[in-house]
Amino acid sequence: MSDIHGCLDAFEYALSLIDLSGDNKIVLLGDYVHGPDSYGVLKKIMHLQNKYGTDKVIALIGNHEDMVCDGRWPIGGIGDENDYTREAEEDLYIAWMQGLPRYYVEGNTIFVHAGIDEEAEDLWEWGTDDFSFTEKYPAQTGRFYGKMVIVAGHIGTAEISGNPRFHDIYFDGESHYYIDGTVLDSGVIPVMKIDTKNSKYYRVTETGDWLILPYDEEN
Repeated sequence: MSDIHGCLDAFEYALSLIDLSGDNKIVLLGDYVHGPDSYGVLKKIMHLQNKYGTDKVIALIGNHEDMVCDGRWPIGGIGDENDYTREAEEDLYIAWMQGLPRYYVEGNTIFVHAGIDEEAEDLWEWGTDDFSFTEKYPAQTGRFYGKMVIVAGHIGTAEISGNPRFHDIYFDGESHYYIDGTVLDSGVIPVMKIDTKNSKYYRVTETGDWLILPYDEEN
């Protein structure tokens, strides 16, 4: 899942759909802050990592964490600049953010907040700069190198699809899945399940796991 933006209740609900038993992992694609309960979300993620380990709960950095680390925005967002009551807590969370990776690879799937330099093809790990990992814009679609698949957030699927009412997982039918449901507007954090052994991608709901079809086929 991606782009939680301080929405702790929506995050808790999304987590309730996830099974972390066995070899299962969870990958979070960044943008945890700048919403109604940024500190609560960060505390929850760190708790999960302490409980299950960072190899099982993988948290990537997003552009909003970059903003905090660079001093552009406080954790609480605009309006929180002069709140010094949580200074020690803020230092703890900033230190954690500074250690977050910019991408994660499992099987043929690349997880990243925003995107990669796709022109670099199989050299994308070395050819992609830090800015692109967290702030690449606009969303790129189409076929990527080989059989690699890219899963990203950052840009709301309503924007990518051109449908302002669409806040679900967007699959371009080729190599890209986008999973930012614009939670601050929709209240929705889409949950995606990946069978990395068989390269199958599912939408997780209360009623089960559903194979994700290309957006043009589903709508």
